[in-house]
Amino acid sequence: MKAVQIEKYTKDLQTMVKEIPVPTITDDQVLVKVKVAAVNPLELLNITGAVKLMQDYPMPLTLGNELTGVVEKVGDKVKDYQIGEKIYSRLPIESIGAFAEYVAIDAKAIAHLPENLDFSTGAAAALTGLTAYQALHEELQAKAGQTVFIPGGSGSFGQMAIPLAKNLGLTVIVSGSAEAKERTLAAGADKYLDYKTENYWELLEPVDFVIDTLGEKEFDRELSIIKPGGKLVSLIAGPNKQFAIDKGMPKAKQLLFGLAGKKFDKKAREKNVEYRFIFVRSDGEQLKEISRIIEKNNIVPAIDPTVFRLEDADQALQLVAKGHPKGKVLLRVD
Repeated sequence: MKAVQIEKYTKDLQTMVKEIPVPTITDDQVLVKVKVAAVNPLELLNITGAVKLMQDYPMPLTLGNELTGVVEKVGDKVKDYQIGEKIYSRLPIESIGAFAEYVAIDAKAIAHLPENLDFSTGAAAALTGLTAYQALHEELQAKAGQTVFIPGGSGSFGQMAIPLAKNLGLTVIVSGSAEAKERTLAAGADKYLDYKTENYWELLEPVDFVIDTLGEKEFDRELSIIKPGGKLVSLIAGPNKQFAIDKGMPKAKQLLFGLAGKKFDKKAREKNVEYRFIFVRSDGEQLKEISRIIEKNNIVPAIDPTVFRLEDADQALQLVAKGHPKGKVLLRVD
């Protein structure tokens, strides 16, 4: 089968399409014929090795974290899935490989494709959906009546995070470009700020939570609008000691991440705010709940119209890294 691989971590976004064997499955896995794989900013981090302290991969590495596909084979212990069924998945962190014609996946990491999504739109839902779900439920432990602000939340993350937050009963405020205002309000946002003409740190009343999608450059401004006792969870700023503890990492990594995240923790403490970092994991049970919300609210993620195939992986990666995609960038595999 064809697979898009790297042979070492590199700052150059260059991959190879190689012929490798179709994977065999264990009793707990399913073999999936990949239909569409999503190209996420996470792929850039996998290629450069930016996340190797959290997950260091053996080489060569088949890239790709998110997909839709059809079940081709079922392990002996798998009861919930049958051959021919449509599924979607954020692959387990330790065993990625969506940029391939086939992939073996633990059955606990998949869910049936939502009925209102096709293979393309479904490929844009799992990773951002799980990120939003885990941020809201696990990191923030958000409750109805509270308010969350998502700066830069008009993109692919926001289009999943907004309806999931509304489903919890939260008030949702988003900032982004003027072009994305109507679509973001249609997704359920209660208030939208144009980042070019409106400074949220001057306009907003204090909020309970911020979900950071912009990173360190925005950190101080985000902290300034959080109520005492509130929380900031970042998808991008960087891990801290609490992250390492929560993941059950050894003491050495707890120390290392504690040093790396010290500046974020210190600034947050000074504002009486808790800082959290999230690195989304696979979870089929959570995906089932996300599917229910997707179907209930007819959520259809935006996808970029450019057609890429496995052989075009480098161009797709460049679009994610330096372009302005109009939604999730996809590789059509089958």
